[in-house]
Amino acid sequence: MVPYSFLALGDSYTIGESVAETERFPAQTVRLLRQKGIAVNDAKIVATTGWTTDELEKGIREARITGTFDLVTLLIGVNNQYRGRSLEEYREQFTQLLQQAIDFAGHQPSHVIVLSIPDWGVTPFAADRDRAAIAREIDAFNTAAKDIAAAHGAHWLDITPYTREAARDTSLVAADGLHPSGKDYARWAADLAGLAAHILR
Repeated sequence: MVPYSFLALGDSYTIGESVAETERFPAQTVRLLRQKGIAVNDAKIVATTGWTTDELEKGIREARITGTFDLVTLLIGVNNQYRGRSLEEYREQFTQLLQQAIDFAGHQPSHVIVLSIPDWGVTPFAADRDRAAIAREIDAFNTAAKDIAAAHGAHWLDITPYTREAARDTSLVAADGLHPSGKDYARWAADLAGLAAHILR
């Protein structure tokens, strides 16, 4: 049997900034799928720390991706929020990225999973920031992404509540004081693998 293929599109959260490659959520998801008896190749990752929606779009172009994938994940937008970019621009660019993700999934929106944007406002890095304002803005971006995903028939996976638990549990934060730890990514991966297994079977 030919193993399933997996494309993960995003930013620092997808590349797993400050954690080992094996702790990235795409890598943990692949391991869990294999444990379920589902043959899947290592994830192809197109993601860079700091990328906004337009930078991901450029990165995808430069990656010259060929062929289609059985599973595609998309997680993008935290850097739009961080840089104070508008929600309107995010909606427009996120829609284009989602359409691109669906194309990569062989025009099957049901094989695309959009992950919600984590709330970095609870991390030690944000100690001197307006945490409530960050949470409100992240929620607004996530509402937009969730609505767009639903309109296109893609799946939505809300991992933001997990990331907010870092306010009480610093073991969920990587050594850089900003990004999730492998322990937190393991929870995302468990949810993602469960959904992916359902899709692939």
